[in-house]
Amino acid sequence: MYTTNIIEGVNRQYRKIAKTKSVFPSDTSLEKMLYLASENVVKKWTQRYRNWDQVLNQLIVLYGERITNYL
Repeated sequence: MYTTNIIEGVNRQYRKIAKTKSVFPSDTSLEKMLYLASENVVKKWTQRYRNWDQVLNQLIVLYGERITNYL
């Protein structure tokens, strides 16, 4: 489920790029635009979640060593 949402998000970004500029002079120009869109999407993936410290602390309290082994 989580992976499907990521793939759908990437596809949505690609459609938005291709839709706003409907004519590309060559296939290479379309590839370049999609590459730049991919770079923007990757930036969003690396952002931290809000309140992640609180979530992580709660997970440690609930699951103890099962979580701390991976930190």
